[in-house]
Order: sequence, then C-alpha cells, then structure tokens
Amino acid sequence: MSSMTLHMAQRGLITIPKAVRETYGIQPGDAMTFMDLGGVFVLSPKPSQVDALADRMAAELQDKGESLESMLQALREERDQYGG
Repeated sequence: MSSMTLHMAQRGLITIPKAVRETYGIQPGDAMTFMDLGGVFVLSPKPSQVDALADRMAAELQDKGESLESMLQALREERDQYGG
C-alpha cells in the first residue's frame, strides 16, 4: 500500500497521478466508485457491488417471507434480551 499527497483544484477536481492511472488502466471518462468510510475516503476504479448485493439479499429475504419490519422486530427482541 502506498500513500501520496493530492491537491484539490478549482471546482473540487483532483488529479490521479499518471503512474496510478497507467497501473490500473484508468482512462478519461471511466466511472469510479467513491466511498466515505467515516472520513477515510476510498476511490476504486471498479464499480461498487454494494447496491447489487443489497438488492439480491432483499430479494432472498422477501422470498423467505421476511420484511424490513420483521427483521427490525427481531433485532429489537434480541436487544431486549441483552438489556439494551
């Protein structure tokens, strides 16, 4: 893992160093994923799979008859067992 200092230009633009662009084959116009992990920023040249995974999990739970409300109720019951 390496670290480098980047500077923000006008309108919030940040230049990704040429060596990084070449290493990962990043081209102008490529879509990237930006995640804010509580103040730690992650920029990935790959599309995020989080939304697709969440949709797949939701569909599987619905197929089993689960709903958001039933899952929240189960969480409340677990919390109550531990005095939360």
